[in-house]
Amino acid sequence: MKVHMNCQKCRTKALKVVAAASGVNYVGLEGEEKDKLVVIGDEVDPVKLTNSLRKKVGHTDIISLAEVKV
Repeated sequence: MKVHMNCQKCRTKALKVVAAASGVNYVGLEGEEKDKLVVIGDEVDPVKLTNSLRKKVGHTDIISLAEVKV
């Protein structure tokens, strides 16, 4: 997910919002500007997660969805 984050406070808030979501096992930042969130978990609802991030942090886009093979 790409999240519009201007400062470290926004990044911290975004990480907290995602970590509090049900089913999330891993949250990380990626990208040159640390503006992409990587979320790994079981039965995570990307639409609910995106809406939550939009309400609490700012503009959010889903970049890709994939099923992790074990």
